[in-house]
Amino acid sequence: MKFRSDPRHHLKGSLAAMFTPFTEAGGVDHESLRNMVEWQIASGSSGITIGGSTGEPSAQSIEERAEAIRITAAAIGDRVPFMAGTGTAKLAETLELTQAAVDAGADASMIITPYYSRPTQEALYRWYATISTEFPQMPFVIYNVPSRTAVDMAPETVARLFRDFDNIVGIKETTKDFEHFSRVMHLAGKDLLVFSGIELLCLPLMAIGGVGFISALANIAPKASADMYTAWVEGDFETARRIHYGVHPLVDLLFVETNPAPSKWLMAESGLITSDYVRPPLITPTESGLKRINELAEAGRDYLTPVEGFRISR
Repeated sequence: MKFRSDPRHHLKGSLAAMFTPFTEAGGVDHESLRNMVEWQIASGSSGITIGGSTGEPSAQSIEERAEAIRITAAAIGDRVPFMAGTGTAKLAETLELTQAAVDAGADASMIITPYYSRPTQEALYRWYATISTEFPQMPFVIYNVPSRTAVDMAPETVARLFRDFDNIVGIKETTKDFEHFSRVMHLAGKDLLVFSGIELLCLPLMAIGGVGFISALANIAPKASADMYTAWVEGDFETARRIHYGVHPLVDLLFVETNPAPSKWLMAESGLITSDYVRPPLITPTESGLKRINELAEAGRDYLTPVEGFRISR
């Protein structure tokens, strides 16, 4: 919890939205998880998150997720900020998982909008108000991803929560509506930490005041993601743009089939994790999917981060 007391200073840059590795038998692979953490830190990631959409949270039990949070927190050991994804579709489970993150020493908690039930804006306000009040010392980042949840957090609701609760410090916006980003930032003000969860909007967001990105791209290209952020903040806009366009094939790779199946397959092939297993209802990449994944990996190979020194026995 080294960074918990000052999130507005420390939560920025390229935060890796890690997938959850599973064994061939389908259990959470804690050995591979620890290995991923070491690779992420060595590759320059500014911070680490787990438990977001890429982590297959809805396919895991609360205890599995809590244990993954504990394993990740211990592996990081306060070297970089750790943001735990603790949201679910049920309030009681969200509170339980957030307590586990608090106890594990996570620096912040990222809470997805409750999915499937399609709450109103007032209901969303009360949801986050309840969680924030329950854990007043825990910094919270709202996670807005309407393509997965069937609900969109309105800019006005974000601004209202940011005004009313000191421990609501930021939002991860995973929407391709770039105007939405701008309206959130305009209404909430410059002190709200705004992260992009859309890979090809990571760099554009920086231009209007974003603080970084929480990106699935870092599962296969953490160095490129980190270097793009560093180049931007150092004023090397040419390099930042070169990386932005250079990773286009890798971004396409992530979504050849449902994320995180393509990135898991690629990293299992590279030796970073032991298995490419994804839990039902997801499946590992199909034959046609693998052909396209390999084509895109070749097109973007200059930006893939090597795993030498981090290969794990399968």
